[in-house]
Amino acid sequence: MSGLTALLLPGILLAAGLAGMRKRVDVYRTLGEGAKEGLSILLRILPNLIGLMTAISMLRASGFLDWAAELLGPALTLVGIPPETVGLLLIRPMSGSGALGLGAELMQTYGPDSLAGRTAAVMLGSTETTFYTISVYFGAVGIHKTRYAVPAALCADLVGFLAAAWAVRLFF
Repeated sequence: MSGLTALLLPGILLAAGLAGMRKRVDVYRTLGEGAKEGLSILLRILPNLIGLMTAISMLRASGFLDWAAELLGPALTLVGIPPETVGLLLIRPMSGSGALGLGAELMQTYGPDSLAGRTAAVMLGSTETTFYTISVYFGAVGIHKTRYAVPAALCADLVGFLAAAWAVRLFF
């Protein structure tokens, strides 16, 4: 890390503390209240996160991703998506770390300069972890009805996957 980068976070913390002192705010008490609120949010969203991580582990261990790749491969090829990326298509909306692991696995197997490797890299940068984001952010503010948010976000993911595959084919 360069000297300036190493000082960035301590500088922000110092500036926040000084601003609080200037406004005559009990910075330490406010920090404690913020930490307490953060823990209560964690307790509200933890069941959603545990369920999501369990589902992802079950999908990988069951062989479902391999079966889905065989089943969806021909249709994906028609729209320009490499069939090797089907696991990424299914896992990315649920887990960023799981998708990153699958992307690294694809690049290790096929190479980072392969069509599957490049497409996986662009897909990882072009899409969102939809269910994770909805469970964390909606759970944090107490929204339980996600009737329109989930389908809209999944449509956006699909467009992101298609655009990523098409961009890789166009530019490489």
